[in-house]
Amino acid sequence: MSNDDDHSCCHTEPAPVVAASADDDCCGPPKRKFDWLFWGSVSILIPAYILGIYNFDILSGGLVTFTATIVELVHRMWWGVALGIIAVGILHDIPREFVIAMLGRKGGMNGLFRAVAAGIFLDLCSHGILLVGMKLYERGATLGQVIAFLVASPWNSFSLTLVLIALIGFKWTLAFILLSAVIAVISGWIFDKLTERGTLDKNPHRIDLPDDFHLMTEAKKSFKGFRITPTWLKDVLLQGVRDSRMLVRWFLFGIILASLIRAFIDTSTFAAWFGPTLAGLGLTILAATIIEVCSEGSTPIAADLLTRADAPGNGFAFLMTGVATDYTEMVTLRETTGRWKTALFLPLVTVPQVLLISYALNVF
Repeated sequence: MSNDDDHSCCHTEPAPVVAASADDDCCGPPKRKFDWLFWGSVSILIPAYILGIYNFDILSGGLVTFTATIVELVHRMWWGVALGIIAVGILHDIPREFVIAMLGRKGGMNGLFRAVAAGIFLDLCSHGILLVGMKLYERGATLGQVIAFLVASPWNSFSLTLVLIALIGFKWTLAFILLSAVIAVISGWIFDKLTERGTLDKNPHRIDLPDDFHLMTEAKKSFKGFRITPTWLKDVLLQGVRDSRMLVRWFLFGIILASLIRAFIDTSTFAAWFGPTLAGLGLTILAATIIEVCSEGSTPIAADLLTRADAPGNGFAFLMTGVATDYTEMVTLRETTGRWKTALFLPLVTVPQVLLISYALNVF
């Protein structure tokens, strides 16, 4: 595979970017900060896991449920996380231009479908996806493509899909993916129409790849002579671990949060608060808006809404409205496009669709 070593981010015209992180600053040494969320979660999860495995007599009441849930969720989610780390490591080697080409040179429904597909298959957490989406905007993707990419992607990545299958089953996971894709396409189409009418500003960075760039031809050149070697496998694993750090920290936090909910909120109360009613759906959307939890952390909570509260629509709403109403996403949209109006249209367009589909899932 080819790599991006020949592209310097210090150059006056940076190459297209498909992934970004705090470690990508090649213009200077990255500032390392203590990761309170990661290490705080680890310091709670490891002792709780050990206590849950050996079931010590010192535990009682909610602590028994808490540690047992930690063990259950770790055992059900570890394989999805492991496969996701490997996938992230492989994606790191895929040339950036390939992802841009897959998004489509032109707008329209074809471009929206391709943006949704790219969002679903890119294995990044919601904050990583947000950075990618903003870079795609800077590189000339239509506003509709960017919105479709963002709405479809946060919890539909490869690793999260595997985890969700383990938690709620294949049928519900497939339904959630298809429904989120529908919302993403409709939202992207609406945003493109709003830009055509002049309600929202068009992307001033709108560009295309060179006419002589052909994805299949370039792919054949890049993969010619490629061999899977022990060195390549080691590099993939190490790169996957590095790139997945932000993703894993939210997995750990989500496991702890879901375990606390299960331990200290009994099933009847949980079902009453977040059950398949309009009030329960409204409370779910309010919680998803207030709680700043990355997509990886929200997955086990959404699964509990489906399995314990018997409210599949609420689980879907918790996953989707966290994306549509996340203040980090809205502020970043505003900074990138220069308009609060564009950012505010994100919840205005997406939340009504989420409400309608979620209510239908609860009723039917």
